Amino acid sequence: MSKPTVLLIGDLVHTNKEWESLSSKYRLKEFREGTREEFLSKLKSDFSDVVGLYRSNTSTSATGPFDQELVSQLPKPLKFICHNGAGYDNIDVEAVNDRQISVSSTPVAVDNATADVGIFLMLGALRQAHIPYTALHEGKWRGGAPLGHDPKDKVLGVLGMGGIGRALAHRARAFGCKIIYHNRSRLSPELEGDAKYVSFDELLAQSDILSLNLSLSPKTKHIISAPQLAKCKKGVVIVNTARGGLINEAELVEALESGQVGAVGLDVFEEEPKIHPGLVKNDRAFLMPHMGTWTVETQRDMELLVLKNLETGMDSGKLITRIAEQKGLPWAKDDTSKL
Repeated sequence: MSKPTVLLIGDLVHTNKEWESLSSKYRLKEFREGTREEFLSKLKSDFSDVVGLYRSNTSTSATGPFDQELVSQLPKPLKFICHNGAGYDNIDVEAVNDRQISVSSTPVAVDNATADVGIFLMLGALRQAHIPYTALHEGKWRGGAPLGHDPKDKVLGVLGMGGIGRALAHRARAFGCKIIYHNRSRLSPELEGDAKYVSFDELLAQSDILSLNLSLSPKTKHIISAPQLAKCKKGVVIVNTARGGLINEAELVEALESGQVGAVGLDVFEEEPKIHPGLVKNDRAFLMPHMGTWTVETQRDMELLVLKNLETGMDSGKLITRIAEQKGLPWAKDDTSKL
């Protein structure tokens, strides 16, 4: 019996040996670099027998997004798309569901590193750290930096209390923050702890610091725009480590310039790598270039989780970390135990 075929799209940095070891069970094919046109062509020839594939957010630069056009041309045997990234907005979920193709992502592996950056951005925004940091490098010592704010006794509102949101809340408690959150559904008491579940409008009205920790989808795009910002406390601090498209960036800039938003800590932007010039020039914007998972340990853990999903899918038909939009669908088998 011939081995089933799996495909690697894009590069691996930390787990090339683990990938190569899969050759004992599967026929390995690769598309580490190239163009979308080349990839679409190979789908009809070299890759026509692929059953499972590994892709990532960075591999989008080679293939383009897995949109309706591309998904419609994926080989008929394909059953599993194992994605490297907590966010997967460059995959057309409706299109893959129509094809009954199972998709996994990499929650769990990204939780701690992303939450660490969230706290870093929160503190940087509260202290308005951009001002003295820039001044110091210009030989101006503090540069006239205003007094910042302590996190102690501040209400941290978490929009999206998944793994990253809970990891952020855990860290924020150590700084004396009070935690409230809003989710599609309330957490179990074990996961909720002392965090208070509130409505979306209550989250906006009560938060001193608002952290965005949810995935980007057509339903959540621009979930924070002018109407929502107007409902927030004057001087609210906004932190976003999830996806830039959750916020209407132009309207955020207006709120920041008016003082309705006191400061922002952002790791993600609407049109990366382009950043709204109003954010770049604002001293109350503490910015990072999408580095939430940018550590050796986390990048390796993410790659390993994708390979584990691929292997588990190929061997059992199940995935370890299936995307939320597929859970409960009749054709999607129950996931294996979480890591």
